Amino acid sequence: MQLEQVIIVHKAGNRLSQQWAEKCAHQLEALGSKVLRGPSGPKDNPYPVFLASVSQPINLAIVFGGDGTALTAARNLASENIPILAVNIGGHLGFLTESSEEMDDTEAVWERLLSDRFAVQQRMMLQARIYEGHRTNLDPLSEIYLALNEMSIKPASPDRMITSILEMEIDGEVVDQYQGDGLLISTPTGSTGYTVAAGGPIIHPGMDAIVVTPICPLSLSSRPIVLPPGSVVSVWPLADPDLTTKLWTDGVLGTAIWPGQRVDVRSAEAMAQFIILRQDHSYYGTLRNKLNWAGTRINYMNNHRN
Repeated sequence: MQLEQVIIVHKAGNRLSQQWAEKCAHQLEALGSKVLRGPSGPKDNPYPVFLASVSQPINLAIVFGGDGTALTAARNLASENIPILAVNIGGHLGFLTESSEEMDDTEAVWERLLSDRFAVQQRMMLQARIYEGHRTNLDPLSEIYLALNEMSIKPASPDRMITSILEMEIDGEVVDQYQGDGLLISTPTGSTGYTVAAGGPIIHPGMDAIVVTPICPLSLSSRPIVLPPGSVVSVWPLADPDLTTKLWTDGVLGTAIWPGQRVDVRSAEAMAQFIILRQDHSYYGTLRNKLNWAGTRINYMNNHRN
């Protein structure tokens, strides 16, 4: 990997992640790298400015924060094929990030990157667009929205909790009408986030699949469903007199969906690329650690292995 042009982003409002960003920027600049540095948060998105201001390819994005900061980086950088080194500084669960311990010796990290001694994990993403009427109408009304975790279709109102009524088609066939808090359409990466909290399945991120999970449905027959990655999921808001249905991408407000419009969700062409530094990287180890599996309540010894 070349490190001629590098983005370094830190979690907005987090002093520790900002200090890490400053330290790494100084070290990379001493190696001859051109560094673009800035905060990322609900009110800060440095990526459009960074991407518009460069004339040469960006080799790497280093992101200090939690999963939310990594998700923002993926949505903005996946279509540019820029690999992301996400480090958990100031985050919580950290499913998508490397431990800060991997950055204890930053000089050694730069040496590893320059000598290609790392792995790159590609993760499937979703894209969504708004259309008018029947799914045969393919003239989009909106830009493309990307998500690494999930697309959420649900109402947003400052006054009251609104029951969402949504109709869903899969590849042109009506599957169900959902009444409840909304609908989640997620990737395998997002299956350990909002989706699993809503009762959906956990899916290995090495798979390509789309998971549809109703959020608190009023019907007990409305169940999660796992679809092939080539599926197109079309969702219409029904009975929405208050015009509150919104599309959310990884928990960030995307756009409104008016009655008579639909949102089509499918696999994105872009793939998020995350750099893995840990030599003992294990998805199952991450699940055990982050979800407190393997005997967290009553620990039984396994003496049958030998």
